[in-house]
Amino acid sequence: MVTRRQLVKSSAALAFIGLAQSTLGKTPGKSTLSKTQALDAKGPPLRSVQGYGSLIADPNKLLDLPAGFQYDVISQLGDKMDDGLTVPNRADGMGCFALDEHRVALVRNHELDPSHFSKISKDWQTFTSEHAFDSFQHRSQSDSESHQRVALPGGTTTIVYNTKDQKREKEFVSLTGTIRNCSGGVTPWGSWLTCEESVETSKTTKGKIGKSHGYVFEVPADASGPVKPVPLKAMGRFNHEAVVVDPRTGIAYLTEDRNDSLLYRFIPKENGKLSLGGQLQALVIKNTPQFDTRNWSVVKMAVSQWYETEWVDLSNPESPEDDLRLRGYQKGAAVFARGEGIHWADDELYFCCTSGGKKKLGQIMRYRPSKYEGSNNEAKGPGQLQLFLESTDPSLYNFGDNLTVTPQNHLLVCEDQYTDVVDNYLRGVTPSGEVYAFARLHEQTELAGACFSPDGSTLFVNVYSPAKTLAIRGPWEKFMV
Repeated sequence: MVTRRQLVKSSAALAFIGLAQSTLGKTPGKSTLSKTQALDAKGPPLRSVQGYGSLIADPNKLLDLPAGFQYDVISQLGDKMDDGLTVPNRADGMGCFALDEHRVALVRNHELDPSHFSKISKDWQTFTSEHAFDSFQHRSQSDSESHQRVALPGGTTTIVYNTKDQKREKEFVSLTGTIRNCSGGVTPWGSWLTCEESVETSKTTKGKIGKSHGYVFEVPADASGPVKPVPLKAMGRFNHEAVVVDPRTGIAYLTEDRNDSLLYRFIPKENGKLSLGGQLQALVIKNTPQFDTRNWSVVKMAVSQWYETEWVDLSNPESPEDDLRLRGYQKGAAVFARGEGIHWADDELYFCCTSGGKKKLGQIMRYRPSKYEGSNNEAKGPGQLQLFLESTDPSLYNFGDNLTVTPQNHLLVCEDQYTDVVDNYLRGVTPSGEVYAFARLHEQTELAGACFSPDGSTLFVNVYSPAKTLAIRGPWEKFMV
């Protein structure tokens, strides 16, 4: 649990906000940040440090880790689950929830759509449609099966894991019939918000699917089987990526994975009850409408500078024309470069812009809500936005996506880039802005869904494809400069 934060502005290739010292043993992911110090721009440049030491080559050629750390594969593609189905592929965002002293629930997204049906086990075809939000028309070589309708394969699975015994106790589908469940976020009341990164409709698929998609769905952490799939339509229909909820106000903040994305805010009618509806809004930089934070061709947003904000209402959030971001931009909303992972830390939030920056290697933004956030008095003390990080060196930081916080309150970022010569890493950043490699993935895929157990002993992370969920343990306290 974080107690304070330092801002380090680097004159080198990358500038970053690190996480400062804290009291250990409290719940990662519920960090309490308070005072922030801005160092002079001519201060110490960002540099690589040992972190937890050099990475040791994994004999299994999956994940290199520092000495003393080890991983277990607790679930993987094709494993038989307790409901008789098999573990799906494309494991993405994930949240960890305490069920009791030693048992946690991992609610895990699967970013699947109809194009992946041929690679899905046949047992999915028999999964009853009564549990699914939507189905699609599966065509096969057999005329008798050419009009068979089966549940859309996207959704979530839940793993019940015992951190003391280090064993998986149960695993099952907890949501089905959705499309491309990419990331999401945990709620203060103990549920996972899973987000569809898709805006497909019956029209765009020529009738192959039955409903419009692009929604957020809520999955209780203590679910024992498939939940009723209810789209939270008031939270907007767009190319969702992730969401985070301010525990003080119940306001949700949502990212959008598009090159011209917006940052959205959803003010619920009642705190903790998103299904009752509310108001969807988009962030605007005060006095600078249509502000471009991407810095692609012209650098408009300076690292560490604070920008006052305001929010504009968005009507018709179900957006049948998929034009929410366009309408928001016309009303003055700021534009971001592929908003992705998002993390709440007491009185402020952080989110990745995967392709932001002049070299399109990634940015991290920080938003500090107003004392009056979401109320009529908000203009008295507006919320503020700041650019934390902008990389120009892929060896330091390259396409950050999901992010979390270690027990030592370092930021841990999952890289999400695909090349033939560069591996994806879990990158750590210290309170003083120093960068280190915590893990190196050998497979040509990404790490995703990083989250810690409530006691801070275990890091859970997904290998996207072929899907695996790993439990990583080790001497978190033995950080080296």
